[in-house]
Amino acid sequence: MKLRWEPYTLDLKTTFRVAHGASDQRNNVLVYLDEGVGEAPAVPYYGETQEGIIEYLESVPDLGEDPFDIETVLARRPPGSLAARAAIDVALHDLWGKQIGQPLYRLLGLNPANLPLTSFTIGMDRPAVMAEQARECGFPIIKIKLGSEFDEQIVAAIREVTDAKLRVDANAGWTRDQALELIPRLVSYDLEFVEQPLAVDDVEGYFWLKEKLLASGVSSPIFADETAKTSRDVVKLAGAVDGVVVKLMKSGGIREALRMIHTARAFDMQIMLSCMVESSVGVTAAAHMAPLCDYADLDGPLLISNDPYSGLRYDGAKMSLPDGPGLGLVKRSPH
Repeated sequence: MKLRWEPYTLDLKTTFRVAHGASDQRNNVLVYLDEGVGEAPAVPYYGETQEGIIEYLESVPDLGEDPFDIETVLARRPPGSLAARAAIDVALHDLWGKQIGQPLYRLLGLNPANLPLTSFTIGMDRPAVMAEQARECGFPIIKIKLGSEFDEQIVAAIREVTDAKLRVDANAGWTRDQALELIPRLVSYDLEFVEQPLAVDDVEGYFWLKEKLLASGVSSPIFADETAKTSRDVVKLAGAVDGVVVKLMKSGGIREALRMIHTARAFDMQIMLSCMVESSVGVTAAAHMAPLCDYADLDGPLLISNDPYSGLRYDGAKMSLPDGPGLGLVKRSPH
């Protein structure tokens, strides 16, 4: 199987701000394994760069000739960039489906009618700007990026203009004390859950926070994202959080993402399937697993203006999977 790649810059429709930075473009890499395609997003927060991803891909040895021997092929990937490892995994699964002539969801034994609705993400900005974006988007589920000094004002402003379900994501932007102070106040705005309130490496803090919130009578669900990269992390968080966020690009691909999902279920955790700022390549790959999950945050293609492929379809918050073989992607004609 021949491995090749193509640097690709995604143009965002609006500046995307989170607690650890802002961007107008994302420099991703499209990865091909024969006719299979995957995507590696270069997310600085995860230590990924376009140059580093390409350097990793250049180091990958021959992956063999048999796309059906998935575990052996994936075991040949050297340690390194998780985004690049994930892109190879996705391209291999796409190739697998194309060789058999079946969509990936069917090979996983899943029903494409069972996709949860997706949320739409509002990046950090002034409260009035975020409220206007929330009003304009018209989505029934909105994910709000927090981690500023105006967090409560932001949620209050958005709640004033919409009755949509609200989820908040602090992106590890709060200290323990800030989380303990803010969460009980934010709960009054009718939140579905709070995502990644604490620092990435503060596993013990999640146990502390859960105990403190329960003692004060606050039962808002807490989900871990950056702290839960792999199935081993899920085990460490058992009993401390109510759910985990699964992303192909932090787990290293579909295989490990499936292990995360099944591990979380074993500990009675809920699951939200999410994405980075990615094109339809990475997001469609994730969506094929969505019937296994409770929630979806798969709005990446809605945030960019130059998607290189068409795949996952949107009717507002409702998503529909393509039924072509593999991921079912179709390359768009360049403008």
